[in-house]
Amino acid sequence: MYQGIKILHADDIMDMHDDPTEIVKSKKNTSMAVGLKALADGEGDAFVSAGSTGALVVGGSLIVKRIKGIKRVALASFIPGKNNNYLMLDIGANADCRPEMLYQFGIMGSVYMEKVDGRKNPTVGLLNIGTEDTKGSELYKESYALLKEAPVNFVGNVESREIPKGDVDVVVADGFTGNIALKLIEGVSLTMFSMIKNVLYRNIKHKIGALLIKKGLYEIKAKSDYTEIGGAPLLGTRKPVFKAHGSSNGKAIKNAIGKAAAFAQNGVIEKISGNITD
Repeated sequence: MYQGIKILHADDIMDMHDDPTEIVKSKKNTSMAVGLKALADGEGDAFVSAGSTGALVVGGSLIVKRIKGIKRVALASFIPGKNNNYLMLDIGANADCRPEMLYQFGIMGSVYMEKVDGRKNPTVGLLNIGTEDTKGSELYKESYALLKEAPVNFVGNVESREIPKGDVDVVVADGFTGNIALKLIEGVSLTMFSMIKNVLYRNIKHKIGALLIKKGLYEIKAKSDYTEIGGAPLLGTRKPVFKAHGSSNGKAIKNAIGKAAAFAQNGVIEKISGNITD
């Protein structure tokens, strides 16, 4: 019926409450596990899922497998900023990290932004509590030293209050810190929109004012619309794996597939491999 489309049978379900490691144990016949195995076996060029994030990280690492030399895969998120959208990684795949992992995150994020988003010589910043190279925990001080020597355009530490401006193309963090930062940004954005909406609909004068700025408000909303962004790349796997939002509609899935296709077509994995040593 649909030329070029093959349907693979999968009669099991990966529940959001299941242990993520079950994808390689008792849940091998879920659609996610079957799809990832098909990708690993060369039956596809990329994989997109709106299912369990934890299971996708485990499956991406153990079924598709990591690029040679990569210590851990990283989940990255494309976030709207004032001046530019930016990529932040890791946003939750690795709560505990070592300096060499953050070093690799910086390389992978830089390659992705160059190859998929078209940024020339993308800037890379390390999320920290201050801009000085002596700031932060030992993990961040050691990571700073490694990133200074990395084959990326490293601009140093960046504080959390600065990242929403979008002046840095890639923001590097461990998964624990990155996840907190991401959810704080999401929470503040939703709260601000709600507060603005309450003010604009307070009385007839405010409603008239709202009509005058309606177009601008929709432009701001569109910038932060997850359906436009599509999905988050899981960087470090041997083939492109993309995580779509759990509430994705058709538009979001379409855009996630588009990003995954661009990932597959632009030599991202090959360039990451070329910049990583065992």
